[in-house]
Amino acid sequence: MTQSNKLTRRGVLGVVGAASAVPLLSGRLSAQHAEHPKADPSKAHGSPTVAWDTTLFFFNDVEARFVEAAVDRLIPPDPQWAGAASAGVLYYIDRQLASAYGSGARMYLAGPWEPDAPAQQGYQLRHTPAELYRVAIAEIGDVCQNRFGRGFGELSANQQDDVLKGLETGEVALPSVPSPTFFETLLANTIEGFFADPAYGGNRDMVGWRMVGFPGAYAQYLAFVDVHGAQYTRRPIGISDQAERQRHLAGHGKAE
Repeated sequence: MTQSNKLTRRGVLGVVGAASAVPLLSGRLSAQHAEHPKADPSKAHGSPTVAWDTTLFFFNDVEARFVEAAVDRLIPPDPQWAGAASAGVLYYIDRQLASAYGSGARMYLAGPWEPDAPAQQGYQLRHTPAELYRVAIAEIGDVCQNRFGRGFGELSANQQDDVLKGLETGEVALPSVPSPTFFETLLANTIEGFFADPAYGGNRDMVGWRMVGFPGAYAQYLAFVDVHGAQYTRRPIGISDQAERQRHLAGHGKAE
């Protein structure tokens, strides 16, 4: 494959989002190593500046620094769009881990556990998702200190990518949890936070939706059922945007 044919991580995410799906990506981190200036999501495409709650309910400061740095390598910023850090993915994951998901409320955790079982057999750890993050981040911190003498957030972008690749492949082994399982969980949660409704803490200023042209949680599209081949350019709204939804309904679905 030539360099011109390689997909960037953001290009892959655009395809994923446009297909209205959030599957687990292959996670190959070889495409982009160059650092980009961080875009301001409040200025992209005329998006309004919004005050966001930055309270952390689960992560401590050390854990938050790791997650914010790691997700920004999984979905890095570019000159047009904000990356996962600016999109608030840290806060999405934090809220998920502080919720029933973090405690494994809907998971079978009683064992027996078969770490090498096929993926279709589901989650195979004795740890809840919250425990998985807590244990893995601490052990990754030890790896970074031993290898580089610095924490993950203080490493260069290339070094961070190398650590993440090592987690994905298992080359960076963690004492207590399978590193590929943690990587897959982190990647899946990062994609979720970038494309989920902003009510859940991520997708700040709807950057993920605007990037792929998703209009958000409108109540109806009846006026557009017979309109083919036309671009739908309405500003996206989230499930908590009650005033905007009412204006939409009052306008009978007419495009702005």
